Amino acid sequence: MIPYPHFNPIAFQMGPLKVHWYGIMYVVGFLAVWGLGTYRAKKPHSPFTPEQVLDMLFFGALGVIIGGRTGYMLFYDLPNFLHNPLLIFQVWDGGMSFHGGLIGVIIGLWVYSHKIKVPLIVATDFIAPFVPIGLGAGRIGNFINGELWGRVTDVPWAMVFPTGGPLPRHPSQLYEFTLEGIILFIILWLFSKKEKPMMAVSALFLLCYGCFRFFAEFFREPDPQLGFIAFGWMTQGQLLSIPMIILSIILLMVAYKKRKFYKNNFKKSEILSN
Repeated sequence: MIPYPHFNPIAFQMGPLKVHWYGIMYVVGFLAVWGLGTYRAKKPHSPFTPEQVLDMLFFGALGVIIGGRTGYMLFYDLPNFLHNPLLIFQVWDGGMSFHGGLIGVIIGLWVYSHKIKVPLIVATDFIAPFVPIGLGAGRIGNFINGELWGRVTDVPWAMVFPTGGPLPRHPSQLYEFTLEGIILFIILWLFSKKEKPMMAVSALFLLCYGCFRFFAEFFREPDPQLGFIAFGWMTQGQLLSIPMIILSIILLMVAYKKRKFYKNNFKKSEILSN
């Protein structure tokens, strides 16, 4: 067993203002997306300018916060939300959903892409490779907070979390950091640098995240207010990931079918590649 490094979730305090590490991780994630997006925007044939990347980040950040909180209340705490809808504003009590945040980001990017008259899929293809950095930062924030820990286990690297009882558990936050943050970033960054059909990057993001999250949920303790919701083993996170996987497979098939059609009917120089 590895001792859990007891962090102070509050990074620093200025008078009554307490700055939490979890909030700092969000800032780190947004800055990383901005930096990588600006770097890519300066490349030849980029569909966006560096200034537009900052605008996209603003709309995306709103989507993450609003969608993430709304998704949590709807997917994970619906009874309490229906009893007291004002709970949605109590963000200091925690509770953010990736799947809700994803929907929020898509809506935010749709609003912005409509504003500048660019297809939504162009925006999602552009931004998808950078998202894992934010996801990874969020998982480190979960680890620092000692929350969203894993199931009880006897593996040598198990940890006893302050709020997880006396038994050693999987450090599932670090599993998700590795899968959703590091590995997903490498896959999307390398794939997006190659010639590919439009929509393929977005679809690959959905596919990889959905599969990684489905797998990681086998090590993560189910949400106590929900428990296992199907078959005695399926969690809410797994249930929400299934539509992502199905949709991503459909989108990949459509993307490559379209590319095959264009290659068979047009000159290579006329093929639109993102």
